[in-house]
Amino acid sequence: MTTHNSHKSKETKTIIIKLTHAHIIGTIIAYIIGVFLVPMVISFSKKEGLVDLPNARKIHTKPISRIGGVAIWGSTMLTFLCLVLMSYYPYGKLLSGILLGGSLMFLLGFIDDVYGLGAKFKLFMQLSIATIVYLLGVQIESVPFFGGIELGIWSYPITMLWIVGISNAINFIDGVDGLAGSVITVNAITLGLLAVIVTPASPISALIGFILAGSMLAFLTFNFNPAKIFMGDSGSLFSGFLLAAISITGVMKVATVAILLPFIVLAVPIIDITFSSLRRIFKGTSPFVADAEHIHHKLLHAGFSQKKTVVILTSVAIISGGLACLFASHNAIIYYFYLTLALVIIMLLLNLARVLTKK
Repeated sequence: MTTHNSHKSKETKTIIIKLTHAHIIGTIIAYIIGVFLVPMVISFSKKEGLVDLPNARKIHTKPISRIGGVAIWGSTMLTFLCLVLMSYYPYGKLLSGILLGGSLMFLLGFIDDVYGLGAKFKLFMQLSIATIVYLLGVQIESVPFFGGIELGIWSYPITMLWIVGISNAINFIDGVDGLAGSVITVNAITLGLLAVIVTPASPISALIGFILAGSMLAFLTFNFNPAKIFMGDSGSLFSGFLLAAISITGVMKVATVAILLPFIVLAVPIIDITFSSLRRIFKGTSPFVADAEHIHHKLLHAGFSQKKTVVILTSVAIISGGLACLFASHNAIIYYFYLTLALVIIMLLLNLARVLTKK
């Protein structure tokens, strides 16, 4: 029995090490694929007229490609295909469910980007997709209060609220060049790190987070101000769904206060969607009707430039992520510091490259 357990432990350790390598390799592959995909999407969207036109609610002044989600989704999925070919892919129903749900969210957003869909229909479809993923095992099953409470029948509505809420929250903050992409990248890396720090660890959830971050960095290469492409609903819904899903499978599965960490990590989109929804409800309008009163709009009206607005809200996301890691583990903050330092340097280099290219 001891030999069997020892062999099983060794095998588990080998899998975790292999997945750790996959985190690094996956991030790099996703970025490389994305850098090639984004220009192709920009060219295609201009030829087909799939551009976002300026209006009173938007801050850009010329038509810009609105289907960046194609490149984000494409680089993410192609990265997983590469990992399969390299034998790094961790097979499992849960992972397959997340990728399926993300792809369906992407498809919904893409149809909306191209044809335009009603808010109620989109909400119905989002709930349907979230239900499919719930049945495949992505579930919030308990809360840590009063010694731990099993949610029972409340598990379904709470999981639906979280998945659909976060998916739309990311969509809501996508209003300034580079903002949503920067916040998503920080959130994805933070949730990925937390997924391997909490007990039990979930390296598979971390893998999704790091690959999403790599895809988003490639997108940001062309999305920083002045943007050449927008992620559109296809990109924001896909990314928001992945963040919601990996926060459930990577962190919320634990029966401790760690279940609250995603609320801290995703502070920027959560605060924005909460206040936006309440403001619209108090005004007597639908919370799903777009307006120009989000946090980023208020910062712009206060006199901050697009770049400064991105820096402010991304800094809030970084600080929130740091607090979550600090609460999770004292060692986590060290890893988080190095990851965010590397991320900030990469973002600065991408911005510098944009400026030099423009000149």
